[in-house]
Amino acid sequence: MKISLILLGLIFLWSCSSVTNSEQQERLVIPPDQLKKDIDYAYGKLKEMHPQLYRYTTRKDLDRRIDSLKQTIDTPLTPVQFYFKLQPVITTIREGHLSLTIPFDKLKKDFHGKKLFNYFKYYIKGDHMYIVENKDSIHHIKPGTEILSINDVPITSYINRYKKLISSDGQNTTFTPYYLKDTFFYFFSMENGFLDQVKLETLYSNKKQTYILEREKQNEVEREKSRSQTTDNKGGLHCSTNRNFQFLDHDNSIAYISIKKFSDNNSDKFYKETFERIKEAKSSYLILDIRNNYGGSLQEINNLYSYLVSEPFTLIKPSRLNSGFTPLKTNYFKKSTPLEYALKGITYPTYFFLKTLHTYKGKDGKFYYKIKADKVTQPNKNAFNGKIYVLINGGSYSASSIISSKLKFDKKATLVGEETGGANDGTVAGFYSYQILPNSKLTLPIGLLLVNPNITLTNSLRGVIPDIPISETLQDIINKNDVQLNWIKDEIVKERENRVK
Repeated sequence: MKISLILLGLIFLWSCSSVTNSEQQERLVIPPDQLKKDIDYAYGKLKEMHPQLYRYTTRKDLDRRIDSLKQTIDTPLTPVQFYFKLQPVITTIREGHLSLTIPFDKLKKDFHGKKLFNYFKYYIKGDHMYIVENKDSIHHIKPGTEILSINDVPITSYINRYKKLISSDGQNTTFTPYYLKDTFFYFFSMENGFLDQVKLETLYSNKKQTYILEREKQNEVEREKSRSQTTDNKGGLHCSTNRNFQFLDHDNSIAYISIKKFSDNNSDKFYKETFERIKEAKSSYLILDIRNNYGGSLQEINNLYSYLVSEPFTLIKPSRLNSGFTPLKTNYFKKSTPLEYALKGITYPTYFFLKTLHTYKGKDGKFYYKIKADKVTQPNKNAFNGKIYVLINGGSYSASSIISSKLKFDKKATLVGEETGGANDGTVAGFYSYQILPNSKLTLPIGLLLVNPNITLTNSLRGVIPDIPISETLQDIINKNDVQLNWIKDEIVKERENRVK
């Protein structure tokens, strides 16, 4: 009983101190010498753990940028101000998974609490931002309206500053506008706090208009309703918020699967049931839509690939580590309460053993980590044997790029859309070591595995290039005119007509 009371007391004190520390950290001003130590700490950890730190930049250039950054820090800064200085240097490494985070829960408030900016959906082209959807008809703002400024600051100023905080893999340029439209107001809230209202200056049909946008007043009933709306069973189809399957024609010959994220959650069941239905329908065509899919589980894409081929395959090459000790640096005790810390302490020997068991030294003298996806996988008994089209765009990233690259190399599908946001030749991700910078408390998640698709690498430093390049315009998005999907449908019609002839 005494031990239980002590544990409960420790947990209570820990939770209280966590909130207090977070609030204090947000207001903290850090001296220049401590900030420079944080820079050296971050760079040292990157050199220690990242398996391809100099893939897209030279060591000399990165050393120079680090030194130049330290020379610019001559006054105390808050963690947020420091983030806006260090993150642009991190992005020059050109490894898209490598990005600082600010560990303040309040940063999520605008997106998980009352609405302010997420009344609308946005589109970014160059240094212009447009509203493309206004479901609640706030102020009757029409889709296609351009935002010129927020609180009298030109939108171009924000866009040009925030672009420097985003990195795709290598020399890819298609990823930034997709990711920026999703993160723009996170960055805005970092800089400006959580405002209850903002002034928008807009342009529509050559007419300027100013609006005051106010934060939504949402009661508890509405919040609960919002939380409960997690699934969509439109038309009785096999749907979820993450995966969608349907037939696009009356005779079920065209199957369509849309995947927003490879989360691996319930994915086995989804693919099993979906491909059983496709096989039963004897569909001739399959359209796999992974546009705006930022990636996720290698296990899920390995399983999905088994439904797309008729012979054994190996999805990825062996995953390289920077050293044999790297897997043990994954912050096993990260974000643990005192009770969780105690329980993890008991299971740590098992964790240590498994990590060590999966690590091995290759014939080339480098270290690798065993993953199921680097082993030969058999095709599924319900694998599709018709013609496959894959829809991709700049929002297709990480695991989406890996499966796209593999399908293209193996000539298993026709890729339609835009160059992917993730690299054709793979990326650094897998699992992470979350390094907390000692003074600013910014978090630097460092990917520990170099994951390459099992292809002949192109060394192009680019994303996966589609076989049929088609880009959407602003008007296409406003009109919900899916030009990429429509091209595939038209192509199928032509193919059928040629068969008849």
